[in-house]
Amino acid sequence: MADDRGLEIGSAEVAKRMAVLRPHLVDGVPLTRVAADAGIPIRTARRWIARYRADGPAGLVRPPRPEAGKRTFPKELVELIEGMALLKPPPSIATIHRRIAGLASERGWRAPSYGSVRSIVGGIDPAMATLAHEGAAAFRDKYELVHRHRAVRPNATWQADHTQLDILILDADGKEARPWLTTVLDDHSRAIAGYMVMLGAPSALNTSLALRQAIWRKADPAWPVCGIPDVLHVDHGSDFTSLHLEQASADLRFRLIYSGVARPQGRGKIERLFRTINTELLPELPGNLRNGKPASPPRLSLAELDAAIGAYIVSTYNARPHRAIGIAPVEAWRGDGWLPRMPETLAELDALLVMVAKSRTVHRDGIRFEGLRYFDPTLAAYVGEPVTIRYDPRDMGEIRVFHRNAFLCRAVSADHAGDSITLKDIQAARVAHRRRLRSEIGERKVRIADFFPALVIRPTLPVTPAPLPSAEVAPRPKGTRLRTYSEGD
Repeated sequence: MADDRGLEIGSAEVAKRMAVLRPHLVDGVPLTRVAADAGIPIRTARRWIARYRADGPAGLVRPPRPEAGKRTFPKELVELIEGMALLKPPPSIATIHRRIAGLASERGWRAPSYGSVRSIVGGIDPAMATLAHEGAAAFRDKYELVHRHRAVRPNATWQADHTQLDILILDADGKEARPWLTTVLDDHSRAIAGYMVMLGAPSALNTSLALRQAIWRKADPAWPVCGIPDVLHVDHGSDFTSLHLEQASADLRFRLIYSGVARPQGRGKIERLFRTINTELLPELPGNLRNGKPASPPRLSLAELDAAIGAYIVSTYNARPHRAIGIAPVEAWRGDGWLPRMPETLAELDALLVMVAKSRTVHRDGIRFEGLRYFDPTLAAYVGEPVTIRYDPRDMGEIRVFHRNAFLCRAVSADHAGDSITLKDIQAARVAHRRRLRSEIGERKVRIADFFPALVIRPTLPVTPAPLPSAEVAPRPKGTRLRTYSEGD
């Protein structure tokens, strides 16, 4: 038999026939009496004895029918059933059976049973069914071949991506918030080179901060991963496709490679890392989300979650053997010893990664940017000249000024010389300023309305036309919504 169930049926059949023949084979009971006692024809008993003596117990297995496992329906009927099953959306088996039975009756074919139709539909190639019902994207993700590539050495290729973590924490105002995690992973060693935990959607700045940590030397000697990669593999998120990251990649001399749109296959290693963090680390922390709800009350702050993830990366993920490569990621990154390519100074790295570049013109009162005025005596010789400024969105109190790619000075905002002001602070101040002005405009209009009502434009309400003088409103009959009028004499 072809399957386990067939083997069981065959074995039971052999045992049953052996029990019938045993009195004749063992005790010498005449075969006619054995056949009569078992209620089988004598010819059948003789045939069993002949098969047993020729092939042993295996000869007692019922031989399969020649047509077993073969469909006897016309080929075009089978293809029609398969074609109906591949429609989108797919009809039910009952619908297909009903339509096919009607067609078979018209054509004079033998109508298939419901079970036969179900068997034909079930025999359709799953890849074909997926392509027909779910489209090319689902087919590609499930059935297309994937080339599993591993970089030949550490820092040859890094991957960077974001995920929203399955945990709730408390923000600065004590409100529950779901954080995001950005990680940078070395493709060769699977070591995590850098990460960034944040609240709010991922941005180019957060990506740059994760990349800054990945590139620069860490204070913890147990986390040696650092250096400038040859290639950074990212997706098509707006933060990854930003001009700022492109400028940084050109200045640091590494290539940006974008994965295909809606093609997650190239990011499988970092996606697996995210699943490991979500299923291994976060369930041990308060506020972990299970089925969309926190399993325990959130208690962690952003800094505490950042510390927990950092400790997990250094002491667990990077330090234990990785199943795919057989050794710990940190050991795979170290290899036999080598020197990574590094920027000259941390200040240079900050200028390229963290600080955003913009073009401006030097005015007599300094450089104007984001509603602030920046000044330094060095700018006196460059009035009217175009310059490039670099600024840290986390601290808008100071900008760095470059003229023809040469550093000029650090210009400060005189109004905020001793303060740390961020770009978000400026944007919030703009919104507050607009609201205040609108409120004052409203107050002015109210005063004008008190003295000059005609100057204030009020919204006009629709006017219902009055009935004609000669028309009297007649009672409205029941069951109608129309207003009728009786005409006067």
